Amino acid sequence: MTMYFEPLLANALQFAFDKATTEGKVTITLLAIASMISWTVIIQKGRQLYRAAKAGKRFFSAYRKVRDPLELYRDGADYAGAPAFEVYQAGAAELVSHLKNNPVHGAARSGARSFGVWGSDQGFEENTDPVGKSASAKISDSSFDSVRVVIERAVSEQAISLEKGMIILSTAVAGGPFLGLLGTVWGVMETFSGIAKVQAASLTAMAPGVAGALIATVVGLFVAIPAMFAYNYMITTIRALTQQLDNFAAEYTAAIERQYVDRRSVAEEVAGALREWFGDHQMHPRPSPSKPGAGPNQVPLGTKGKPAVVGA
Repeated sequence: MTMYFEPLLANALQFAFDKATTEGKVTITLLAIASMISWTVIIQKGRQLYRAAKAGKRFFSAYRKVRDPLELYRDGADYAGAPAFEVYQAGAAELVSHLKNNPVHGAARSGARSFGVWGSDQGFEENTDPVGKSASAKISDSSFDSVRVVIERAVSEQAISLEKGMIILSTAVAGGPFLGLLGTVWGVMETFSGIAKVQAASLTAMAPGVAGALIATVVGLFVAIPAMFAYNYMITTIRALTQQLDNFAAEYTAAIERQYVDRRSVAEEVAGALREWFGDHQMHPRPSPSKPGAGPNQVPLGTKGKPAVVGA
C-alpha cells in the first residue's frame, strides 16, 4: 500500500507544479524559502529551550542548597544556558561591586573589620578582595535599589532572548496559508482567463490549470502546520521559563535584602559609627602635646608653674 500512495502523491505534486503558472511558481518558491527559515528557527529554538530547561534545573537545585546568595558566585559555579543563572550572575556582580565600592561602615564591629586583615607589624591592613569583603559587609537601600534594577533588567533580557525568533513562526503560521491562497486564486484566475480566450469550457481544459493553482495552497499548509505545532509548544515552554525567572528574581532579591542590606535605625547607625570611631582611636591613639622630657603621667603646668586648669 505504501508503494502505491508514494508514487501517486509524487506524480500529483509533480503534475501540479508543471502546470502551475509563473505567478504560482514564484509563490511556491517564496513558501519554500519560508519553510526553510521556519524549520531553522524550530531546530535552533528547540535546542535552546531544551538546554535552558535542563541547565535551569541543575542551577535551581544547587542554588537552593546554599544559604548565602553569593556562595555560588564565590565558588565560580557555571550553569551555561540557564536563564536564571544569567540573572544570578548579573545580580551577584552588581552586589559585589557595591560591597567593594559603597559598603555601609559600622553595621557591626565584625562587619567593619571584615574589610581588612591584621598584619604582623603594621596593624590593620585593608583587604582589597571584593568577594572576601562581602562575607559580612552591608549595603545601603540606594545600593540595593541598583542591584534590584540590574536583576530586573537581566530578567527582561533573558525573556527577550527566549522569545527571539518566535515572530518568524507566528508569521509562518498566519501568513503561509494566505500566501498559498493568493497563489491559488491567481492561478484559478489565469485558468479561467485562458478558457475564456479559447472559448473551450471543458473539464479537460480546466483540470491542469486548477491543479497547478491548488498546489500553492498545499505548500502553504505544509509551511503553516509544522510551525503551528512548534509555536504552541515553544510558547508554552517560554512562558513557563519566564515565570520561573520572575519567581527566582523575587526570591533572589529577598535573600539579598535579608543578608546584605543594612536595616538599622538611625540611632543604631549613629551608635555603630561612634563605636567604630572610638575603636579606631583606641587602636591608633593620637600623641598628647607635652613639654620635652615630660613623663606619660606628668600633669601639664601652666605659665607660672601651677597646674593648668582644664578648659580654661
